[in-house]
Amino acid sequence: MEIRTLRYFLETAREENMTRAAQRLHVSQSTLSKQLKHLEEELGKKLFIRRSFSLELTEEGILLKKRAEDLLSLADKITQEFSSMDDLYGGDLSFGCAESFQIRYLARVIKQFKARYPGFHYHITSGDTEQVTEKLDKGILDFAVIVEEPDYEKYQAVKMPESDKWGLIMPDHSPLAQKEFITFEDLKGLPLFCSGQGWRTDLPRWCGGRIEELTLEGTFRLSYNGAVFTQEGLGYLLTFQHLTDTRPGSGLVFRPLSPPLEAPMYLIWKKGAAFTPIARRFIRELEF
Repeated sequence: MEIRTLRYFLETAREENMTRAAQRLHVSQSTLSKQLKHLEEELGKKLFIRRSFSLELTEEGILLKKRAEDLLSLADKITQEFSSMDDLYGGDLSFGCAESFQIRYLARVIKQFKARYPGFHYHITSGDTEQVTEKLDKGILDFAVIVEEPDYEKYQAVKMPESDKWGLIMPDHSPLAQKEFITFEDLKGLPLFCSGQGWRTDLPRWCGGRIEELTLEGTFRLSYNGAVFTQEGLGYLLTFQHLTDTRPGSGLVFRPLSPPLEAPMYLIWKKGAAFTPIARRFIRELEF
């Protein structure tokens, strides 16, 4: 299986149209069709359902699309790394970041580093801890910013200066908005939104194993989306402070949990990873 063939497949999957994909790839439609047919024969699976004017991925095609995206990201990263091996003051670094107001500390470090090394370029991917650590483990990312205790057997880590504070976001006209803090008893019977990670890890330790007494209405990876549903009156959002707009006039308010629930944040990288010169320099000069 060639990298070029995977690029052909991925572009076709994105365009869902053979003609448009061939134009973007600067190849003839017959060449593209032949390459995709060979790929299906090699894998022994049908990857597309051909329709009159479009293509649709089969289940096997959906799986290959995910794998191809990871493989091509890694292939591109390898190319970038080798092209910058002799560049002591420039190169590319990739960061995967969970949601937190503390990302500003990383932004400040990158700004200072960029000022010293103008040839340095960075790429930011957003996701929850599970998503960014998966990409870090695969070598697609150089660093990840996570909001849970790292596995110190696998990673080296630097702790951020502050911790994220959990609380409840609700419409400003909610009776609970009159309270200074939100307790476990306040949450019982409410339709709650939360990240899947927070519901599995942070909330259970806060409520002493009574998580089953609470009602999870839905999960969101992005707090912004959860806040929109909250504003529409569909539920209440459990999340970190500072992730959504709760200023006067926004229609939403944030109230911290009681007892307090906080989550530390870490910048992590894989132990024993083979780094480019710019990555090694970044680690040496890293300071929050």
